[in-house]
Amino acid sequence: MNARVKNKAYYMFICITAAILAIIIIASCQSEPATTTQTFAGLPLASFEIADFAGSANCAICHTSLEDSAGNDVSIGTQWRSTMMANAAKDPFWQAMVASEVARNPQLKEVIEDKCASCHMPMAYTQADTDGSSTLILDDGFLNPDNPLNVAAMDGNSCSLCHQIVDPELGTYHIDTSTDYPDRLLYGPYEGYRQSAMINSVGFINLYGEQTTQSTLCGSCHCVFTPYVDNEGNVQGTFPEQTPCLEHINSVYPQQGIECQTCHMPTADGAVIIAIMPPTGIPEREPFWQHYFIGGNSLILEILKDNIDEFSITASTEDFNATLDRLAQQLDDNTATLAIEEAELEGDTLTLLLNIEQLVGHKFPTGFPSRRTWIHLTVTDNNGNIVFESGKPNEDGSITGNDADEDAAAYEPHYSVITQPDQVQIYESIMNNTDGEVTYTLLRGSGYLKDNRLLPLGFDKGNAEADIAVYGEASSDADFIGGSDSITYLINTSGYSGPFTVTIELLYQTLSYQFATDLFTTEGEELVDDFASSFDAADKMPKVVTSASQTVS
Repeated sequence: MNARVKNKAYYMFICITAAILAIIIIASCQSEPATTTQTFAGLPLASFEIADFAGSANCAICHTSLEDSAGNDVSIGTQWRSTMMANAAKDPFWQAMVASEVARNPQLKEVIEDKCASCHMPMAYTQADTDGSSTLILDDGFLNPDNPLNVAAMDGNSCSLCHQIVDPELGTYHIDTSTDYPDRLLYGPYEGYRQSAMINSVGFINLYGEQTTQSTLCGSCHCVFTPYVDNEGNVQGTFPEQTPCLEHINSVYPQQGIECQTCHMPTADGAVIIAIMPPTGIPEREPFWQHYFIGGNSLILEILKDNIDEFSITASTEDFNATLDRLAQQLDDNTATLAIEEAELEGDTLTLLLNIEQLVGHKFPTGFPSRRTWIHLTVTDNNGNIVFESGKPNEDGSITGNDADEDAAAYEPHYSVITQPDQVQIYESIMNNTDGEVTYTLLRGSGYLKDNRLLPLGFDKGNAEADIAVYGEASSDADFIGGSDSITYLINTSGYSGPFTVTIELLYQTLSYQFATDLFTTEGEELVDDFASSFDAADKMPKVVTSASQTVS
């Protein structure tokens, strides 16, 4: 064989080999998950103009590229767009709850949707209410892309909503819709400056409004009473669905000048020039309240982050990561401390006294009755064997030993002393229906069988009104007081050798196992099914609020 033929044969061998390797590599890439995390930019902020409101993009044009004295980016739209406030209408859990409650109580469709739209889609709601048109959410309502107020609805709790509120009251907000473009009134924490610039750009006159720095502004939505029905679907009264502002009023914090904004909108480092409009010379403002709106709802934020394109989110992956980092810091630094006050081994009995100090300005966990926090305690021997474990979290969102997660008709009581692994200290609110039975359906909730959520400092449980009272065994627990709770554990260590290591965690969960289970029993509702798919794919393990450990000999 001559050299030319040999070279041609060799070349063909190389090509065939390369082709085979390429097929193997392609097949491997298709069968194996990607090793890199895809990021998403998100959509632009909403730009629209209706009679009484403007879109977040209209405001962000000037209130972006802001820096504090330390050079940190404090741009309002950047911080806001990845919060639950911005995504109040896009929250898939909320949408599923609306669909579920309407399906279970179709006779109350208008009542339910009107109530829910008022705070989750407030611009669309207020405009429709002013114009005398429908305030419904489902079907042809605000969620429908063809609805003329859909864009305003999906902009959530946006700039021109909160800053137009005047004379807020707990449970309701007021907006002066009698004013017309360009003379609509917009309130902020500073005296109006260069009002002509805002009049010309967005049709609002900027004025000072003390209410923007007060908790009542937040309480206009975060003080919710919902109707409840009996077995026949007849409305029997109203139920305190969430009352963090009432709880705050009954703590020491208002007297200390601590408002909702203090914790949920922390001030920037030094002064900020709050707009970039020409000409130059705009004065610096201090304090500047950052639009973080930090809470504890990491579950829904993570679902939104993982479905940016699917849910038409205006925040990027990076934006969500920043908000989730702030949330984690809030849980770590400003929520609670957990300490082992006493640890004594006498014979085979290990006695532990734990103390929780509550740092939040209202009950924790806060608000909606799907949330819970609990103590996960583990004792191991000198070989690392588990001697005792109470409150183990599971990947499906349940808690080992929790009566409620094993039986929807039961619930875990409050404890002052724990002696068995299947006893778990869970701080939560458990609703009852008009027959006194446990329920996870919001409109069947007529009261609370249990509410031992951790109380804010200064809260007097003995004199608290019924809407914010303590219910269940915690009401008679002398160690369960405003600002703290103490629990004793008596643990049998027979058969194990010390020294023993005690590890404790305070865990937090947005959506409890049975609350989710009850929601997903609603059949034939697309919004419920969509959220079920997102929830199934989500990480349901709880967040660690605080932890501690100690070795006992």
